[in-house]
Amino acid sequence: MYGLAAVVLAPQGNAGPTAMNTTNWSDSLGPSSVLPPLELERPPADNGGPGRTQRIAWRRQALLLAAVIGCLTVFMLARAMANNPHIAAEWRTTASGHLELADTPLLSLKPFVGRELDAVVSPDGEVLPFGVLTISHSARWITDDAVRRDLVKVRLATAQSLEAGQVTLRFRDGAQVELKPRPRGYGSLGAMFWLMSAFAMVLFLVGWIVPLVQPQLRNLLYAVMAHAQAAQLLLAAVASVPALALPSLMVLRESSVHAVLEAVTGAAIVHAASLHPARLKGRWLIAAAAWAATLAYALPSLSGTLTHDWWWGQSLLLSDGLVCIALLSWSHRNEPHPFAVVMRRFCVVTVATLALLTLAVSMRPHLPPEVQPVASVGPVIWGVFFASVVLLVPFISRSQNVMREFAMLAGISTIATSVDLLFVAVFSFSQFTSLTLSLFLALGAYAAIRQWLVSQMMGARALTTERMFQHLYRIAREVEARPERAADRMIELLRNVFEPLETHRSAGRAQQSRIAGNGAVLQVPLPNLTDNPTVDGMVSLRFAERGKRLFTQEDARLADRVLEQLMRALAHDRAVERGRSEERTRIAQDLHDDIGARLLTLMYKSQSKEMEEYVRHTLQDLKTLTRGLAAKHHPLALAAAEWKTDITTRLEAVRCELEWHAHFDQEVTLSMIQWSSLTRILRELVSNVISHSKASHVRIECRLHNGRFSFELADDGVGREPAKWSHGLGLGGIRKRVKLLNGTVRWQERDPVGTLCSVDIPQLVRPD
Repeated sequence: MYGLAAVVLAPQGNAGPTAMNTTNWSDSLGPSSVLPPLELERPPADNGGPGRTQRIAWRRQALLLAAVIGCLTVFMLARAMANNPHIAAEWRTTASGHLELADTPLLSLKPFVGRELDAVVSPDGEVLPFGVLTISHSARWITDDAVRRDLVKVRLATAQSLEAGQVTLRFRDGAQVELKPRPRGYGSLGAMFWLMSAFAMVLFLVGWIVPLVQPQLRNLLYAVMAHAQAAQLLLAAVASVPALALPSLMVLRESSVHAVLEAVTGAAIVHAASLHPARLKGRWLIAAAAWAATLAYALPSLSGTLTHDWWWGQSLLLSDGLVCIALLSWSHRNEPHPFAVVMRRFCVVTVATLALLTLAVSMRPHLPPEVQPVASVGPVIWGVFFASVVLLVPFISRSQNVMREFAMLAGISTIATSVDLLFVAVFSFSQFTSLTLSLFLALGAYAAIRQWLVSQMMGARALTTERMFQHLYRIAREVEARPERAADRMIELLRNVFEPLETHRSAGRAQQSRIAGNGAVLQVPLPNLTDNPTVDGMVSLRFAERGKRLFTQEDARLADRVLEQLMRALAHDRAVERGRSEERTRIAQDLHDDIGARLLTLMYKSQSKEMEEYVRHTLQDLKTLTRGLAAKHHPLALAAAEWKTDITTRLEAVRCELEWHAHFDQEVTLSMIQWSSLTRILRELVSNVISHSKASHVRIECRLHNGRFSFELADDGVGREPAKWSHGLGLGGIRKRVKLLNGTVRWQERDPVGTLCSVDIPQLVRPD
């Protein structure tokens, strides 16, 4: 449920087609800010100046003050615990469910090592029975009110005895020893105290950073959640210190404070979910109901007058989680937003974990005495999981691997402990058997579904290399053909890769892609491939995978790599085309200088008029070929005129009439491959007419419409039954060249005589 804390961090923009401008979403603490821009309404453009500098300085000073306050709080807490009276001894749980003295540095206590503790005798002679639950300091997860009151009474009396400076330990064999507690010192606080305190300090600072970046209601709600969980961690740090009892100030209301802090966090989450990603109807009524329920629980719980306190607290917490799921589903239905989807996944997983732990802890009265201390481990791990999810929220779009793995491991550990308790309570397994089986199941499930969890919770995406390169090189060829439309083609490539709900081009420049709106927006710089400086700019992609997930830093790096590979592909294609052009020019020059000169000599030395005309036509064909090879541009109209001239000359030599029609709806330039293929297709078709059909009339009609090019060549010759023709080099070459242009070719008979060849190229030119 506490993954829903993230609702206070995402941008407010609508998911509709009009909410696309993201150019003014940048306002943070400065270049080193860890959080993306946060806002409910877009602020006016800030051009800098003294005012902005003063605001940044003020925020940094406030953050520094918060850091000082946090450090002083941890230091004062550590000092108080270090000065707290303490009996230097280590205890362990026996199979009979009692506490056994395992080790001690105290000389007066060493003779009692290995004996079971029975009770603590206060200075006024009161006997305080001591059990395994008594030393488990937190009473937050004690389900029975009577048991909780008895435990609090024993712990309070023990703490007061220690603070009075004299305590007597009585063992089960009747032996007693009187001890004088001494301050424990900093070295005896334990590693867990410092780890939990450091964790609380980090969460405390993040809770300050978020509202300082942009002081708005939902960010203040996140601060409430973060600070509540930081307080929870500090309480857990104190409870982790090995001792017979907590300080007396914490004993009376420690469990109620824990429960109230969790209830406050749940109410803040419900309030934030009603505000974001979409402002729901009746949001103030929803928020008022959540806070009213929390207040109605907190007052009697803190005063100690609430019966069935634990059950009310758990019910309120689970209800908050279910309400959050419903609110996020409602929000996403009204305005699709990836933040709602991601947070709903967090909510479902976290509520399920809490429900499983609640069920397991409720079974504690049915557990053997020696297993009951294990029931205290689950809530501690839950608290860490609880706080780690809240801490992870601002960094979701940055996909911090360490925090992500930490949160998942804490969640899996909570589940493992819960399953362990259920095995013992329901199936009466031994402690070793249940622990081994639960760990095996939890770790096996984690290893099996870890990648799925990452994909579902964080929105990770697996894009196949085949699909990536398919789009990449198709776009590269199109950009090479029409550099002026490079930006549009690059945006199309990014759409294919990330499938955003919205795209928007904007002015500005940047060195690399960046995440904005806490993962809702990916801004990608567009490289300029033309000489026009106005083409520079950026494209903003909103809501990845049709609104199913947030953008991450991996997406930003992927976008940069995609564009980098696109530029490399363009550079490679240009280098190859430059080499081809140079080679074509060399071949054309050699043909012109060598073969052309020889044909010209042969024409002058020909012995007959027919030979002279044949060589003259061959020279004309050679001239057309060399001009085409050497030319860098091939306008379709000019190419069509050359085709008509060439075909007319060839058909006149065999006394065949040409009927030519050409209809082009736009002037386009053919690539070298297109010009060469179409020229050779027409020449081969005309050669077949001359060689085989014995036709007297040929009609050729060329047409270009919306980028679709087609032509038909019809004759009145003797050719019949095209399906039975032998597809040798001539017809096979025609089919191969048509296929190279992604077109189709078809032959059919004409009535009453002749054949018709139809060539159709669906996309000779991409339509604008």
